[in-house]
This record gives sequence, structure tokens and C-alpha cells, in this order.
Amino acid sequence: MKQNNAFIAIGLMLFALFFGAGNLIFPPFLGQQAGTNTVPAIIGFLITGCGLPLLGVVSVGWSGKNLQGMGGRVAPWYGVFMVAAISLTIGPCFAIPRTCSTSYEMSVVPLLGNLGQAGLFGYSLLVFALTWWLSVSPSKLVDRVGKLLTPIMLVLLFALFAAYVIAPMGEWQAPAAAKYGDGASAFSAGFIEGYNTMDGLAGLLFGILVVDAVRLTGRTDPHAIAADTLRSGVVAMFFMCVIYVFLGFIGASSVVPLGMQENGAPLLVGSMNWYFGAAGPLLLSVIVLLACLTTSIGLVASVSALFHALIPSVSTKTFVTIFSILSCGIANFGLTTIIKAAIPVLVFLYPLTVALIILTFLNGTFRGSPIVHRTATLFTFFPALYDGLNVLGVVPKSVVSMMNALPLAQYGLSWFPIFAAGFLLGWIIYLATGRKASDEYLNEH
Repeated sequence: MKQNNAFIAIGLMLFALFFGAGNLIFPPFLGQQAGTNTVPAIIGFLITGCGLPLLGVVSVGWSGKNLQGMGGRVAPWYGVFMVAAISLTIGPCFAIPRTCSTSYEMSVVPLLGNLGQAGLFGYSLLVFALTWWLSVSPSKLVDRVGKLLTPIMLVLLFALFAAYVIAPMGEWQAPAAAKYGDGASAFSAGFIEGYNTMDGLAGLLFGILVVDAVRLTGRTDPHAIAADTLRSGVVAMFFMCVIYVFLGFIGASSVVPLGMQENGAPLLVGSMNWYFGAAGPLLLSVIVLLACLTTSIGLVASVSALFHALIPSVSTKTFVTIFSILSCGIANFGLTTIIKAAIPVLVFLYPLTVALIILTFLNGTFRGSPIVHRTATLFTFFPALYDGLNVLGVVPKSVVSMMNALPLAQYGLSWFPIFAAGFLLGWIIYLATGRKASDEYLNEH
């Protein structure tokens, strides 16, 4: 693979790793709900659904460190905590099983009907057997995913988009939900909806795979590695943005012919039937299976590599086997159970992850001072914990009212002003103590 264009194949690999079955559901439902305000809603969605994952990937290339190294700037134990918490959450405990159960309901059920627990079990065995085989050699991910599975999925998706351009299903209707009532509120709602992809968390896991893939092309200079990581990330997010926009537009045009749907899954099934007739469910099944498979491959490979770094005595291949089996077992609890169990954990981790990304990019401005990392992270921990507990409904109403009064609360960012206060406090202490740099920063510079 030539260095000059290797980033394209790596970018396609990264796109496929991000783009799971769940990503197909959110944009069309957003479009159906937003109607004539779909454009501002999609713009908001793209900022959080594509912008944050890109920042996560680039932060890894920028720092030259994996997730443990980035979190270790706060404290060694915190690096281990972040690896374990994010890896298990976005990995075998929730996200990987969710890709399987989602794809089962969107690909198998429309074709063969509900086959019950036995059908889900058989499907999950097949999916995770393939996942294991394609994950045991991460060095081959670019060839297997970037050059084979991704183009097939893109061709099928763009066939749907071409059909939409030629013959839209219907006119865009008035917004169906109050939160999309005008352009500003639609943008805010789309901004918040983009968090549901949870790809901002996955970016820190996939980033190390991208860096390793770039190194395999012969790049050794840190600046060149960071540049190719950025270019690969842009390629991946370009395709993500195009797909999200078209899926949102398809949803906006579907209200009259398909009626209002409860979520994006039946909406997408109905759209495929509208455009491709009896072949629609089969085409959708292939798209969803590929989206599921590529994401589960990337997550299993990434999580296994991170846990091998934590426990070198256990091989990456062994972790791939363990996590494939664990994911297969949890997938059989069903999609609804997995989603309900995951939301509080994900909402808790998201602020900590975004804070870590911001601190990574700003690390040079305070010479890696641990006090800045620690105060900013400590201040972020409490509103993050609040977010998780609030989802469970166990927070007093007075606290909820106070958090809702903070700036940016309408975007789900009530934690950010508190993070900023912690960062500012750490910066003041850093200046007052003589601008003392961390040992890590001094060694690197």
C-alpha cells in the first residue's frame, strides 16, 4: 500500500468500524420528526455524531498515546480506569452485543419473521464466529474491512440514495415534535440526538487502530503519523456525513407514504420496500449485516489490544476469544434490555471522555502539568455522575433544576461550565507554582 494514498483505505476501514447498525436508525427518524426543519437538525447531529468521533481519533494521533497513556496524565490508576470502563462499555458489555441484536431485528426478522430465542442465539453464534475470525489479525483489518466489506456496504447504501434523488417519496411535512418546532430548537435537538451514536467514546478506541495502521505503511515520524491519522479521520467522517444527510432527508420525505413510525428501524425497512419492492428487505439485510459485522470487528480488536496492553501475559488473541464469547452471550438478552442497561453508564462516561480529549489537545499549553489534568477531571466527575444518576431518576428535583439552569444545559452540556471552572483553577495553580512541567512532558521535549 503506497504511503500517499494509504490514508484512503485506512479511512474506509475507520468509517466501517464506526458505522454500525444503530447509526442507520437515528438520522431517518430525526428527519421524520423534524420535517421542514431537517436541515438545521441534521447540522446539529453532524457536530456531535461526526465531529466528536473525529476529535477522539485525532487526539490519539496527536498525543501518540493510547487511551491508557492519555488517561494516565491524570493519574496512572485513572488511565487504567478509563481503559477498563470505556472498553467494557463500548465493547463486550453493551455496544458489541447491541450491534448483533440490532442487526438481527433489522435483517433477520423482516425476512424470516421472529424466530424466537433460538433464532437470535443461532444468529449471534454466526456473527461472533465471523467477528472472531476477522479480529484475530488486526494487521489485516485494512485489507479485510477497508478494501472488501466497506465498498460493498457503500454501494448498497448509495443505491438507496440514488433512488431517493431520482424519486423522493413525498413532500417534507411540518415538524412532528415540538423540540423541532423552529430552526434553533431543531439544531439543539439534533445536537443532543448525535450523542446517541456514542461514537465519541469509540473514537478513543479506534484511534489506536488507525495509528497502528498508519505505522504499518512505513510512517515513523510522529508528525506524519498525526497528519495521516487526521486525513484518515476526515475520509471516514466525510462518508458518515453524506450518509447521515441522505438518511435524514429520506426520513423527512417518508411521512406521507409510510406514516409516522416509532423509531428508525421500521422507517428504514419501509423505505427499502418503497424503492426496491420485494428485494428491499434483502438489500437492507445485507447493509445491516455488514454494518454490524464491521463495527463488532473493530470493537473486539480495539478492546482486545487495550486489555493486552494492561495484561501483557494474556495474548490479544485470547482476549479476542473471551470478548467474542462474552458479547455473544449478552446479545441474547435482547436489544431492549441492552439499551436500557447501557444508557446510564454511557451518559456518565461521555463527559469524562470529552474532557480527556480536550485536555489532550491543550496538554502542551500547560506543559503536561498533572494539577491541571486532575482538577479539570475531578470537577467533571461530579456532573458526569449526576448525568448517569439522573437517567435512573434518583436525583432530587432541586438538583435537576440547578443543573438545568447552567449554560449549555439545553445541549446536554451542563457539565462543561464545571469542567471549565476546574480547568481554570488548575491553570491558576500551575501558574502560581512556577509553571512546573510534568516529567513526561520534559522527556518528550
